[in-house]
Amino acid sequence: MTAYAGRHVLVAGAAVAGAASARALLARGATVTVLDRRDSEGLAALRAAGAAVVVAETPPAGLLDGIDEVVVSPGFAPHSPLARAALAAGLPVYAEPELAWRLRGPAAPGWLAVTGTNGKTTTTTMLASILRAAGKRTAALGNIGEPLVGLDEAAYDVLAVELSSFQLHWSDTLAPYAGALLNLADDHLDWHGGFDAYAGAKEAIWRGAPGGGVAVGNLDDPRVAARLLAVSGRSVGVTLGEPERGELGVVDGVLVDRAFDDDAVELGTAAAVRPAGAHNLSNALHAAALARAYGVPAGAVAAGLAGYTPEPHRNALVATVEGVAYVDDSKATNPHAAFASLATYPRVVWIAGGQLKGVDIDDLVATVAPRLAGAVLLGVDRVDIARALARHAPAVRVVDVARTDDGAMGEVVRAASAMAAPGDTVLLAPAAASLDMFRGYSHRGDAFAAAVAELAG
Repeated sequence: MTAYAGRHVLVAGAAVAGAASARALLARGATVTVLDRRDSEGLAALRAAGAAVVVAETPPAGLLDGIDEVVVSPGFAPHSPLARAALAAGLPVYAEPELAWRLRGPAAPGWLAVTGTNGKTTTTTMLASILRAAGKRTAALGNIGEPLVGLDEAAYDVLAVELSSFQLHWSDTLAPYAGALLNLADDHLDWHGGFDAYAGAKEAIWRGAPGGGVAVGNLDDPRVAARLLAVSGRSVGVTLGEPERGELGVVDGVLVDRAFDDDAVELGTAAAVRPAGAHNLSNALHAAALARAYGVPAGAVAAGLAGYTPEPHRNALVATVEGVAYVDDSKATNPHAAFASLATYPRVVWIAGGQLKGVDIDDLVATVAPRLAGAVLLGVDRVDIARALARHAPAVRVVDVARTDDGAMGEVVRAASAMAAPGDTVLLAPAAASLDMFRGYSHRGDAFAAAVAELAG
């Protein structure tokens, strides 16, 4: 455990993770300064607890004077002025999960960690379901929305931890016993400055392998498979094909482990995995691999997957109206995730658009064009998707919804309904982030569900 008594730590960002970090540091005798863009009740509470508070849109001059370490929220990219100044001053800069790792006591629960461009939350919550089926005291924490710092370590045996590329970038000692890298596709390139930096951050999930841990990776993703080959220490591959020794895969519709036992071990049926889709079957296999690395028996893996309740806004059927299925995959916030969803259905009216985050959409559109019965576009970057559709799917009818008020999604769903025939799927898989119009992907999904309900009613 790192000693913080007498050290002066700047906590940049006072949302859930930042506030938890500040409280944990104060409890350990650190002098804490909290920086945030606007004042709030949470800041007032931290001030009352003994933290110094700085409210400013940009870091004021002299903020780093006397600071020993900086704990940053994911909003602070490596190229942000605060991060650059702190690094130039030689200060340690890290995120809340790294702080939690440094604060771990000798009896702390183990970490089984998940990262990837897509599927992180589904895999992490599947893993937690498996661990609970094995009788373990566990929780799904991290980027899923629940901070790791401040945890009552005595209450848990093992943790299912979701980690983002932002959190992994801002870490240097965090080394989970077993870590899974689900997939790699262009995402958050504006934050990281390029794909290599993004992928390099993700690879930190395997930091524990050289010390006796296990690196789990997706063999069906060429970018992941190549990096898994270079891992020092034990590695386990996951495939939707038939597994070889050292791998988990699928044989005749059955999930099979050939990595953690001398013989092939069955882990339940593919048909029992929910949500639907090949990508979610891959998520289940990665969760199973992490659980097996921890010693969970095969029966508990099967029971945990069969009893898993999918998280909302992930390939979820909202309703069937006049023979048309309306599916909410608002969590598909990049092209890679949208492709996985679009590939699940043979004929789709696609609802897309939002913030593309600097990612190219052409490959996705060219690949899924044969499936499209129509497209309805919304959001700030919809013109980029419209241009890609014009290039690669010129015969597909496209409706552009320019409005951004509360009624926008209703117009979107009505337009999609007019293009759909019985047997089609109207799919909200935006391939883009949501904050241009909504409070988050869940708000966007809820608006879609409400519009579908109005249509049905």
